[in-house]
Amino acid sequence: MAQSTVDCLRRFVLAAVFTGLAAHQASALTLKPWKDELFAYGTVVETADDGALRVVDYEEMRDINGRDQVPERRVKSAYVSTAVKKVTQALTVDTPAGKLDVAMTGKGEGAAFTVIFIHGRGGDRRLGNNDWTFGGNFNRLKNLAAQNGGVYYAPSVPSFDDAGAARISGLILRAKALSPDAPVILACASMGSFICARVVRDATAVKSLSGMVLMGGAADGDYAKTPAFKAKLPVYFTHGDSDKVYAANDQIAVFRKLRKAGIPTRFVLFQTGGHGTPVRMTDWRETLNFLLAR
Repeated sequence: MAQSTVDCLRRFVLAAVFTGLAAHQASALTLKPWKDELFAYGTVVETADDGALRVVDYEEMRDINGRDQVPERRVKSAYVSTAVKKVTQALTVDTPAGKLDVAMTGKGEGAAFTVIFIHGRGGDRRLGNNDWTFGGNFNRLKNLAAQNGGVYYAPSVPSFDDAGAARISGLILRAKALSPDAPVILACASMGSFICARVVRDATAVKSLSGMVLMGGAADGDYAKTPAFKAKLPVYFTHGDSDKVYAANDQIAVFRKLRKAGIPTRFVLFQTGGHGTPVRMTDWRETLNFLLAR
């Protein structure tokens, strides 16, 4: 083959590669900053696993008492914008498994992305929709969804068994049907991780998921046997290292199995943090940007 022909082929291949990379970068969704200076992680005191695991400084006196006007009940107003209430509504949706009460913020159809938050024991849709508790972290999530053309659902999970998980799978499929091109992120806190553990075993639901967040959740020892593991579903973990409900080391072991298998994953461990710390301290913008970029 003549050298000029080889050079032409080489230039064609390189152009195709760069065009593909540019298209991927253009299509990847990056959420715009919103109060990052208040919600971004503090000092990283330790890293492991090539930087995929970070231990972040956490202090109750600073991160609860210093952040809240009334500790654990009402955050200072600087952390909140209630303008998002204009695009928030309570509604009941139909799923194949039954009706589901949800709080929805953002676009019902044609959303750029979808986030579904699953509360723990004793919660309902009000927990993930509360602007003032958990340091204003849910208000930030709602604003990130609304300002970036996304939609955020906080459902009332009726039970943490197969029946409850079936309704969440139905919500995932409904969200995907309403916004077919939008990535869907499922986030589960505390006992809500039981729902995540069941959904990742639902091959149909997994096909509609783009990522998962586990905040202070129970470790799933058989995760490697799930359709989500086989699909290499990206997972972002956050956990308090002093969690007395679900041990951090158990969840770190799952995280390391995912890394070993080549699954995109990150772990943020809050130094001295307890069971509820991840719900308050998880940086939603960083978390979602990591998952949306995969």
